Amino acid sequence: MSFEVVILTLMSGSVVGLLLGSFGGGGSVLAAPLLVYVVGVDDPHVAIGTSAAAVAAIALISLMRLWRGGRVKWPCATVFAVSGLTGALLGSSLAKLVEGNLLMLGFSVAMAAIALSMLRTPDDAGDPDVRLDPALVLRLAPTGVVVGLAAGFFGIGGGFLIVPGLMLAAGMNMSNATASSLVSVALFGAATSANYAISGFLDLHLLGLLLLGGLAGGMAGLRLSTWLDGHVATARTGFSCMVLLVAGFVAWQAGSALI
Repeated sequence: MSFEVVILTLMSGSVVGLLLGSFGGGGSVLAAPLLVYVVGVDDPHVAIGTSAAAVAAIALISLMRLWRGGRVKWPCATVFAVSGLTGALLGSSLAKLVEGNLLMLGFSVAMAAIALSMLRTPDDAGDPDVRLDPALVLRLAPTGVVVGLAAGFFGIGGGFLIVPGLMLAAGMNMSNATASSLVSVALFGAATSANYAISGFLDLHLLGLLLLGGLAGGMAGLRLSTWLDGHVATARTGFSCMVLLVAGFVAWQAGSALI
């Protein structure tokens, strides 16, 4: 591994960490494009498998922090995550069969969807004391499978789908759904990366550098988030527009390669 690749991977991880620390989500979707178009990873499958492992690790660290705060609704989160595990394994298995550039083209569509979802104003209405019952299980389980399928196929955390899925199926408020979603993000990411690793699509050296850069960027992002408190709407809009631009670039590059 060249010195240039090491530096570019650390920088890419720092960008992802900075955005995750600042906005609490969405930044992880940039990990795979950064590995492909900045670091220069030749195979998009390796980039997706490696970034999925990084997303899982970051989500697990965040989950430990929020767990202590009592915001995670474990019964509901567990049903959703375990149900979605099958979908994540199936989605990642299907993705490995798709040609790399075609997969990146689909990835750009997912990026655009994430960017657009961040433009809507979050609704915090919901039941902070939601309790799991058989009827709730019947709503959570199928929703988890569908969301896991999408997360596994694109190798993303899927938080932008998991949060509204939990709010819709379980009636959670935004705060509890965001915290509880990390259980699924960590599990889906781990399952996806493990599935890719079985086929040799996981670079442990890149993963280590990505996480190291992400740690430094995340610390800076947490400090930046305090400054952004008074400019949340403007900051989220700017970030969403940036992700849309990157999605357009990825679509153009992948489309050109396919043509």
